[in-house]
Amino acid sequence: MREFVDSWVKAWNAHDVDAVLAHFAEDVTFRSPVAAQLVGGDGTIRGKAALRAYWEEGLRRIPDLRFEVLGSYVGVDCLVINYRNQKGGLVNEVLIFDGPLVVDGYGTYLGDDANPAGATAG
Repeated sequence: MREFVDSWVKAWNAHDVDAVLAHFAEDVTFRSPVAAQLVGGDGTIRGKAALRAYWEEGLRRIPDLRFEVLGSYVGVDCLVINYRNQKGGLVNEVLIFDGPLVVDGYGTYLGDDANPAGATAG
């Protein structure tokens, strides 16, 4: 999983949405309070196309996005990536795999900051 984490953070820090999406299944589901903030709804993103749209909007509104991986934790068919974002916030990305692809993901943030990713107004 070390290669996955290295590839994931490198792609994010390069703002290369295609490279990040290469790790995700077509029917992926991703949940995040930042998704709710940026694209509305309950924070649940369904499908790779919708995930692309969410992440592209995120990069538009968070142009200085950068992650520093602090640790990664491997489970059975899952991975948790603990990182600090450009705002200094602590984040865990919880990724559930089916084979080599992520089928379910969760962005989780420490604390109760209403804008944990530091996004600008829409």
